[in-house]
Amino acid sequence: MIGYGGKPPVANWPGGAKIAVQVVLNYEEGGENCLLHGDGASEAFLSEISGAQPYPGQRHWNTESIYEYGARAGFWRLHDMFSYLPVTLFGVASALARSPDQVKAMKEAGWEIASHGLKWIEHKDMSEDEERAQINEAIRIHREVTGDEPRGWYTGRCSMNTERLIAETGQFTYIADSYADDLPYWVEYGERKQLVVPYTMDCNDMRFAIQTGFTNGEQFEASLKDAFDVLYAEGAAGAPKMMSIGLHCRLIGRPSRAAALKRAIDYFRSHADVWFATRLEIAEHWMKEHPPVTSALRPSRMNKEQFVDAFGGIFERSPWIAEAAHGLELGPAHDTATGVHSALVRAFRSADEARRLEVLTAHADLAESGINALTDRERETFAALNETYTSRFGFPFVLAVKDDAKSGILKEFKARLENDRDTEFAEACRQVERIAEMRLEERFKT
Repeated sequence: MIGYGGKPPVANWPGGAKIAVQVVLNYEEGGENCLLHGDGASEAFLSEISGAQPYPGQRHWNTESIYEYGARAGFWRLHDMFSYLPVTLFGVASALARSPDQVKAMKEAGWEIASHGLKWIEHKDMSEDEERAQINEAIRIHREVTGDEPRGWYTGRCSMNTERLIAETGQFTYIADSYADDLPYWVEYGERKQLVVPYTMDCNDMRFAIQTGFTNGEQFEASLKDAFDVLYAEGAAGAPKMMSIGLHCRLIGRPSRAAALKRAIDYFRSHADVWFATRLEIAEHWMKEHPPVTSALRPSRMNKEQFVDAFGGIFERSPWIAEAAHGLELGPAHDTATGVHSALVRAFRSADEARRLEVLTAHADLAESGINALTDRERETFAALNETYTSRFGFPFVLAVKDDAKSGILKEFKARLENDRDTEFAEACRQVERIAEMRLEERFKT
């Protein structure tokens, strides 16, 4: 969930581009569920038929002809439209094998042909062994049909194991089975660091085939232009992103929709500093500009003893806080100073007042104040104030400051002496939490 947070890396797209636009054409026609393909039912996903259901043990004439349109007509319309654009094609291996003319045209156009799995079917209920076997078969057929190894992968109708299984093959430059970001990012599976180039569901013509989706081309066009404008502005402001566009031959290839796509692309091309690229080009650029970096400090992977040893002293002489924090749900989001601080303060705040008071009293007088080079008169003033404060509240004055600021500390001291005990106890606890945060920030710098 943490991602890049509020500080995304600067993409450094070629030529100083403000945005990378990436067009994906999904080629699934001939890879869908069909009795002719040895499947147990007809296809019911992403077609013109509202509320379509699979026909167990039967063919579905209407659905078959809709998919057939994508291969017979839609593909060629889009092929002509994209004659001047870099395109990534997600090709279902069994569909590619049944479409030699289209594959030849893809290769002659210089498109990247990434793998879209063996068949255009659901994978959620497959065992790991079955899915792994299908992945290997998809790679084999892809190589036979195209003459090249696929370097990108997108399943689409994936399982919870898909990304890991693809990464474990070790042969893919990128995986696209994610909708989690506007930029590529790295994931880890064992020793393997795998690049993910996220895909899209919003800038996707699949919304023509769902109940709450687009009903005409103008809606799709407006959505694409809005996405482009937001991302282009972010790029102009110094944070370039990528824009993915997902297309299907049988959907956007219809003449009632193709015109809207062309208008949107012409709109993108009317802007300066736009990088049209394949997903492979984006992946290779990212690997060069932003290779994977692994922090030496990985709290979420520490056992209890390691965690307490590393962070038991962050709250003054109170290792029990780190012990309790380790028992929380720690993940990659906690492998930062902010993440560890969040876990530690949760443990601190959940403790009763007596335990929190122990933490306050563990701090030396004026701890973390950074005061030095006091004159005798100043030292007497602070000593008197601290004696009054401690006598009144039962714990020493704690203030989280990094630098010498004698006048500011003196002002804070006098102001907080006006608090009642409950208010000051809460304030002292906040100061202790801030001290812990500053210590963690220093720890994670190394």
